[in-house]
Amino acid sequence: MENRINKIYIHYCARKAICTFFLSLIACRAFSQEARPVIAFASDTQEPMWVEKIKLKANHNQQATKMIFKDVLSLHASGFFILGDVVSVGYKVRKWTSIDEYLKQFSHDSIPVYATLGNHELLFKPKIGVKNFQTRFPMYKAAGYTEIIDSTAVILLNSNFSKMTTAEILAQDNWYSNMVEELDKDNAIKFIIVGCHHSPYTNSKIVKPSMSVRQNFLPAFINSKKCVLFLSGHSHNFEHFVANGKHFVVIGGGGGLHQPLYTREVSHDLAATYKPAFHYLVVRRFNDSLQVMSRRLKTDFSGFDNGVAFAVR
Repeated sequence: MENRINKIYIHYCARKAICTFFLSLIACRAFSQEARPVIAFASDTQEPMWVEKIKLKANHNQQATKMIFKDVLSLHASGFFILGDVVSVGYKVRKWTSIDEYLKQFSHDSIPVYATLGNHELLFKPKIGVKNFQTRFPMYKAAGYTEIIDSTAVILLNSNFSKMTTAEILAQDNWYSNMVEELDKDNAIKFIIVGCHHSPYTNSKIVKPSMSVRQNFLPAFINSKKCVLFLSGHSHNFEHFVANGKHFVVIGGGGGLHQPLYTREVSHDLAATYKPAFHYLVVRRFNDSLQVMSRRLKTDFSGFDNGVAFAVR
């Protein structure tokens, strides 16, 4: 009888050890996936200008921007990308005061912040605006630049075509096409995200879709086998479009005044019922896909919650 009890006990211990082992494997795998680097994106973090408030309603916009930067910090993102209109008037040094403080906090936590030019950086005195911009983002290059995080390449482009010479536009187009082709051939790169300020698709009543972005940036993006996500701002909304099997997301909720949309869509918005006033995007690689999720600021400003999410591959 005693031998039988011992055998049962040994069998129980063995089963428990095996279960514990497999549970540990599952937990480690889940933790490994959860620990994948987070890439954060935002756009239009500028302080509203008084002239904009004549037509659009303010809503504690500067507080919203401050909370977005703080929430990105709490995620310990591996990189934070801002798609233009970082400030309201680029040439005025005092307009950079709050952003400088946020960038200082990110630097302290060793989180790199990248950006590309919006139209507000170029207002009135574009050369001084670019100089102030490049002081904060020295990695910026006029012909575009690429950053790689966890086998995901992020290409940032300048979509201010009206402020560029024909030679500058051609130089960027050539660099961009060559870079996409090079990344497509690189086995270490799994996905490519392309970002600029002006949106190729939007239903905003305030700003129009950029035909120049469609003509100059979309052919290489659409023809690439690794380009899966095109991000932009300028339209102060969250909008999600799919064209030619590719995802286009507008993330202009970084703090600018919320813009009205056409009720009869110009382009079909997959996020027609999701319109938070303030938001940003987080992207994480998961196996053979990118998990894309919007983080939205609650209407009572009590914090953030997760909004629309989808996968691209």
